[in-house]
Amino acid sequence: YAMLLSLIFLIVLVAAVVGFVFRHEIKTNFESNLNLALRHYNMTADRHSEAVDTIQRTLHCCGVQNYSDWERTEYFTQRGIPRSCCKSQDDCSAEDLKDPSKARLKVFVDGCFFLVTSTMESKMSVVAGISFGIACFQLIGIILACCLSQYITNNQYEMV
Repeated sequence: YAMLLSLIFLIVLVAAVVGFVFRHEIKTNFESNLNLALRHYNMTADRHSEAVDTIQRTLHCCGVQNYSDWERTEYFTQRGIPRSCCKSQDDCSAEDLKDPSKARLKVFVDGCFFLVTSTMESKMSVVAGISFGIACFQLIGIILACCLSQYITNNQYEMV
């Protein structure tokens, strides 16, 4: 049991170190994937388009760096900026979304990349604290399992 807990502890420790060391690559990869999702965005409700819509609605953002990122997409030439960027769904017409100057007043202007990464970084202290607490319990479990094993081994020799 102690060996199993030790193995799990080492896996979690390695994952934390790798995540910390490669955090910049994770950001770069997220940005490129978000750009790719914008380029392939469509209304057929695939999971990438739904993810983009959910991020934009939840974080009140639009595009990767800002709302003008949509102007370089095929979707914009056909339908304009997506409705998930609108500040108010009632005050956002299709004509407004096709005109970037009018859309600026109707949609969120901040990009999603900065908001997502800043939200993740702000929550990292909570994640680190919980992970540290779990690691402490694992270490206590490892120590107690070793003590129990030692106690069982010592008592077997005394019983004879």
